[in-house]
Amino acid sequence: MTQINAGSWTGRLVELGITLPPVAKPVAAYVPAVQTGTFVYTSGQLPLLDGELTVAGKVGAEVTEEQAKDAAKACALNALAALDSVAGIDSVVKIVKVVGFVASAPGFTGQPGVVNGASELFGEIFGDAGAHARSAVGVAELPLGAPVEIELVAEVVVDAAEADHESSTA
Repeated sequence: MTQINAGSWTGRLVELGITLPPVAKPVAAYVPAVQTGTFVYTSGQLPLLDGELTVAGKVGAEVTEEQAKDAAKACALNALAALDSVAGIDSVVKIVKVVGFVASAPGFTGQPGVVNGASELFGEIFGDAGAHARSAVGVAELPLGAPVEIELVAEVVVDAAEADHESSTA
């Protein structure tokens, strides 16, 4: 992977022709992302575009592995939009952990390849800072019939004044 300087992520997105989507509206009682200290945790993000699933069904049955990999990329973009809404994309220091859930037909064991859709995107955008720990888990069902769901944990730079405020209110 290549090293790309932190703080230049907006420029990197432009360079790659990537536009972050609007933050996906939660489908239940949660928020899309939460920042605590120097970490941002996103809720699981589905492959939603304009409020609709880009594809639905189980991987290995109604959804091909390649379609699911593309859906994982859409989930990753939604996760980045959620992160951006609470901390700003240019504050990212490191993508720390990615968890991918894949709605799998019986016998489907290609979950790591599906979740690569997200992992490869993070590498393309963040270079070395996009290398992360990861889990790729096969599940029976996902919300709304989605084939994949992605969540992430990212380390971010916290503005010194903001950090002082957080420590004085804790």
